[in-house]
Amino acid sequence: MIAYLNGKLTHKSPAMVHVEVMGVGYEVQISLNTYSRIQGLENCKLLTYLHIKEDAHTLYGFFDDAERNMFLLLIGVSGIGAGTARVMLSSLQPEDIQRAIAMENEKMLESIKGIGAKTAKRVILELKDKIRKHKETTPQLSVASNNTLQEDALNALVTLGIARNVAEQAIQRVLKAEPLLQDLEGLVKKALKSL
Repeated sequence: MIAYLNGKLTHKSPAMVHVEVMGVGYEVQISLNTYSRIQGLENCKLLTYLHIKEDAHTLYGFFDDAERNMFLLLIGVSGIGAGTARVMLSSLQPEDIQRAIAMENEKMLESIKGIGAKTAKRVILELKDKIRKHKETTPQLSVASNNTLQEDALNALVTLGIARNVAEQAIQRVLKAEPLLQDLEGLVKKALKSL
């Protein structure tokens, strides 16, 4: 298994890079998330996963542990291949996918190209417990709770005197209706209206 590559980026595109390590060039498939983080770099370290199939050996690269860990969780879901997992990580940040799974937000997952209602339900069903276990045992996969949009909105609503469980339900309703909402103020206002 190749754990990582540390070398010169000789070719970059949104879906693939060539990394030269000690005179050997490796073709590495990447997500848009990783591409956006390596754009200005000439040399970098990419964490990798070697996907072996009957007809191909494909190397996938990730800028950080959170993305690689989410990729590994996703390809463990029946019906989700490495290509689909890469598309998911190109559409949403690993922490957004994690939040969607934890909140059972099917709409957010369905917003990803190629993910239908059945697949979104399967991802949530198969990964919900694993995400919770990872949160308890692996801090780098979990989102820092104070930095998430959902947590910030929840803290704001609790500060306003709303019961925590009622506030959580209101936030979940809003995010299910508008999965791509990223505005804290808007989320708090809409959650208040939904009470």
